[in-house]
Amino acid sequence: MFVEFGHFALSLALMIAAVQAVVPLIGAHKGWRGWMAVAAPAATAQFICIALSFAALTWAFVTSDFSLRIVVENSHTLKPMLYKVSGVWGNHEGSMLLWVLILSGFGATAAWFGGALPERLKARVLSVQAMIGVAFLAFILFTSNPFVRLAEPPFDGQDLNPLLQDPGLAFHPPFLYLGYVGLSMAFSFAVAALIEGRVDAAWARWVRPWTLAAWMFLTVGIALGSWWAYYELGWGGFWFWDPVENASFMPWLVAAALLHSATVVEKREALKSWTILLAILAFGFSLIGTFIVRSGIITSVHAFANDPERGIFILAILAVFIGGALTLYAARAGSMEAKGVFGVVSRETALVLNNVLLSVAAFVVFVGTLWPLIAEMAFARKLSVGAPFFNQAFTPFMVLLAVILPVGALMPWKRAKLGRTLRELRGAFALALAFGALAFAVQTGRSALAPVGVALGVWLIAGAATELWVRSARTPSRLMRLPRADWGKAAAHSGLGITFIGIACLMAWDVEDIRVAQVGESFEVGGYTITLAGVDEVEGPNFLSTTATMRVARDGREVAVLHPEKRVYPVAAMPTTEAAIANGLWRDIYLVIGDPQDGGGWAVRTYIKPFANWIWAGAIIMAFGGVLSLSDRRYRVAAGARKAPALAQPAE
Repeated sequence: MFVEFGHFALSLALMIAAVQAVVPLIGAHKGWRGWMAVAAPAATAQFICIALSFAALTWAFVTSDFSLRIVVENSHTLKPMLYKVSGVWGNHEGSMLLWVLILSGFGATAAWFGGALPERLKARVLSVQAMIGVAFLAFILFTSNPFVRLAEPPFDGQDLNPLLQDPGLAFHPPFLYLGYVGLSMAFSFAVAALIEGRVDAAWARWVRPWTLAAWMFLTVGIALGSWWAYYELGWGGFWFWDPVENASFMPWLVAAALLHSATVVEKREALKSWTILLAILAFGFSLIGTFIVRSGIITSVHAFANDPERGIFILAILAVFIGGALTLYAARAGSMEAKGVFGVVSRETALVLNNVLLSVAAFVVFVGTLWPLIAEMAFARKLSVGAPFFNQAFTPFMVLLAVILPVGALMPWKRAKLGRTLRELRGAFALALAFGALAFAVQTGRSALAPVGVALGVWLIAGAATELWVRSARTPSRLMRLPRADWGKAAAHSGLGITFIGIACLMAWDVEDIRVAQVGESFEVGGYTITLAGVDEVEGPNFLSTTATMRVARDGREVAVLHPEKRVYPVAAMPTTEAAIANGLWRDIYLVIGDPQDGGGWAVRTYIKPFANWIWAGAIIMAFGGVLSLSDRRYRVAAGARKAPALAQPAE
């Protein structure tokens, strides 16, 4: 009965969303306050209905209700409870229900905390948000209904994909969707501004918190996915330029550009048209990611569906919303006159360069991701675009971005003196050069990747610290009184620097060894002695495991005992590799046990991964920077057009 109630609540949500999409928009156009007032309660009601529907589906998974087809295909009675719950979104239908739940949640949040928004703008924003909800609710109910019953329920289910039965993958999709869907708010604000024909500093202050929140959630979601791929897939890598990885990375890059561009609108009322375009493109890339994952055009361990009909439906949604928004942009962009005038050397110019680099980098990823598909459709040629292309085409833009970031952050608005700014950064430059030289000294006969990456990372970190010191007027007592947004920006830039160091050192100094090892045999890898002490067969709650015991020693002292596994899930009839990792601040020892060999012994892969954890530590610090900035009163929507006074600004 509860399942039928969930289906009814979802259908009711579609009707409420339709009302919310139409009535407030007409009210805003006509100036009818009663009609505009419908938006907030409708947004709340829509969210409640979808939340009840999601709760009903979750209950079906928790209680193993095998009368639902989705539960049969993605659950099993022996599955641990965590994966029963995560099974709700570990499939196409359930993940789309989570998608619209988050979408309605953002709309409801805007309704609850958007009291400082102008009445017409708020009505239009919630109306556009509801239009997106109508499209995706219709998509779910007509093509991807999670509440389809089976006439003859089986005794047990078929289990969830074993690769998804992991804590990292349990939490990765919700965070990623919070980022994907959060960009819908920036899109709604952009379309509402285009309808009104007005973009000003207050608009930028309202749109920035939503964009920052979405960017922060995307950062966490991408980091969780990278971390999962690192330890679960057994390949020893953290990023594979998989099309679905790229699908989340593109909106992250554009959202970062949007954050910096909105700052220029807020402070100087310049780059208005460009900021609106970025808001449209950021959500557009989110929809492209949804299309890639669910259309069946690519094959990936991340893909949810392989149904061209669903892909066509999502493509139609993409065409209507992004095509419609771009058409409106073409008609109205000329009316958004920029007021701020700035010199060639200024913070505005640095932020323009920042935007160009991030946008071109996103375009490079976009072309590399979709070019094989385009080549196959247009030229009947099967092409593969792999890591070498992305590394060579993408990396230069990130290097340039890292170089200009500390300089641009210290420049004053309107006009700056480059020499004065560079003098402030002499200490940061010297520190970066010293660490780069240190990295060059400890390596022999290797590429320049590690020294350059370390130097750039330290440059970003030291540059962020220098900016805080300058803004506090070089007074320790004032340093702690700086606005949280300044600390948040410094944390985000420092986190990026730490990630730079981790990626560069890992890619340059990684050690790999693949061999056949006998039980009791020892071998040397990267200064460590690895011993295959034994291999046992172990039975888990819903899997069978071949578990190795491997001892790791250095200079005769045991440093770790690791247990890599090969698992087989009988219900899904699918094997997985469970790497064993000895984590450390400076390196990871990464072991994988393979198949038994005909001549005796076992296939063993060993990796020494220097600075691996710095990659995800940097991502966490970046996300924490977003949290710090969001906690600043000036970033909250309720603060409206109020601005907190700055403590100190660099002298011009």
